[in-house]
Amino acid sequence: MIKKLIGEFAGTFFLILAGTGAIVINEYSKGAITHAGIAITFGLVVMALIYALGDVSGAHFNPAVTIAFAVAKKFPTAQVLPYIAAQCVGAIAASYLLLYLFPNNTVSLGATLPAAGISAMQAFIFEFLLTFLLMFVIMKVAHGSKEVGMFAGIAIGSVVLLEAMFAGPVCGASMNPARSLAPALASGNLQHLWVYLLAPTVGAIASIYLYQYLKTEPA
Repeated sequence: MIKKLIGEFAGTFFLILAGTGAIVINEYSKGAITHAGIAITFGLVVMALIYALGDVSGAHFNPAVTIAFAVAKKFPTAQVLPYIAAQCVGAIAASYLLLYLFPNNTVSLGATLPAAGISAMQAFIFEFLLTFLLMFVIMKVAHGSKEVGMFAGIAIGSVVLLEAMFAGPVCGASMNPARSLAPALASGNLQHLWVYLLAPTVGAIASIYLYQYLKTEPA
C-alpha cells in the first residue's frame, strides 16, 4: 500500500509540476509555450506517467478517477481516502514548488477559473462533460482487452490533450480536483473552486453508469 501511495504522490506531483508549470512558464516567457503547447504538455505528461507508474498504483493521479473506480467496484473503498490524500499532497507540493521557483512572475500558478463572460454554471457543465468523456475512455482502456490496455497511456493522454486544447481557454479544462485545488491554494485564487472540485467528480461518477449500461449484455 505504501508503494501505491508513493506512486500516486509522485505521479500527481509531476503531473501538476509539468502541466501547470507549462502555464507558469508560458506567463514567465510571455507566451513562448503557447496554449497548444500547454495542452500538449498535459497530454504528454499524463501519457508518460501512466506508463511509468501504472503498474505501481494504477496511475489515477486524480481524486475523481479514484472515486469513480470505487463506484464501479474496480477499486477498494478502503483505499479511496488514502489515495486522494496522496494525490492532493503531491499536487500541493508541486504548486508550492512552482511558487518558490517563480515568486514574482505568476498570478494564478495555473489555477482553473472560468474565462471572462463564462458563468460558474457554464464552467460546471464544461467540466462535467470533459471529465465524463475522460472517465469513459479510462474505463474502456483500463478494463478492456490486454491489447487495448497496452495503449492506455496514448488513449488517455490524447483525450487530456484534446480537451485541454479546445476547452482550456473557456473553463481551464481541469478534469481533476487535485489539479485545481493545488494552484488555488498556492495562489489564493479560491473563487469558483467548488466548480472544479464537484463537477469532475460528478462527471466521472456519471460516466461509470453509462459504461456499465453499454457493457451489459442485451437480454
